[in-house]
Amino acid sequence: MTAHRATTPGPIAVSPLPWDTGEPPSRPITVKVRDIATVVYNRIVTHVYPFGTRLPSERDLAVDFDVSRNTVRQALDLLEVYDIIERRSGSGSSVKFKAEPVQQTMPAGQTPDTGFLDLDEISENASPLELNVVRTILEPEIARLAVINMSAREIGALRSIQEQMDTVTTSYEEFSRLDEAFHLQLAKGTHNPILIGIYTLLNHVRQHAHWAKSKHKTLTPQRIRDYKHKHRSICDAIEARDIESTVEFVKLHMTDVHEDLIGG
Repeated sequence: MTAHRATTPGPIAVSPLPWDTGEPPSRPITVKVRDIATVVYNRIVTHVYPFGTRLPSERDLAVDFDVSRNTVRQALDLLEVYDIIERRSGSGSSVKFKAEPVQQTMPAGQTPDTGFLDLDEISENASPLELNVVRTILEPEIARLAVINMSAREIGALRSIQEQMDTVTTSYEEFSRLDEAFHLQLAKGTHNPILIGIYTLLNHVRQHAHWAKSKHKTLTPQRIRDYKHKHRSICDAIEARDIESTVEFVKLHMTDVHEDLIGG
């Protein structure tokens, strides 16, 4: 994962920033806080964090941006002031702002038959089994590259997510959120922007509202216990830089998911 570091003039907004076009912030904000808020806002309006989804934890964002949790907290405070996110004690932050569908211009010479992907349409039409087929193809190689390329800091971030998963016993929503974060962290560990982009798309599909029923049926308390064990084994193998064991554990995990989907 490449850590974001604030630079001048900072990240470019994909749409006008609320704090630039509306009432100015009531108190001064630092360049770093502004940059982090801008990046998170960009992710929201481009549907990386769709409406209603929960943001990564302050700890995970602090690792992502390589800043203190207090700096992340100030950036989230700024987003909350402008009704971009909603924060609840003990529940984290969720996206409150409903972004307009992304309008993309078709390049010259491109025909309508080869237009851009409609992520919402894909999310509506893809089945859990179809998604898992893609994951089964991608994830073993993502894991292989992650073992080779992940830094100690990135492995520490992966372990942090896994330890949070260990505290979940019955909440399929919380476990699903952490599972998505765990596998996205693996994708980031490849240091391959194309794989990271593909996995971000997969998580977008997994977060779609009509998938909640499938998650509720398959993520029983017993299955959560089994999956926690698998993720712990994956993390242990990565820390040991054991490529073959990591890949094998990921394959076994994908097999379990596939069987649960068929059985569900």
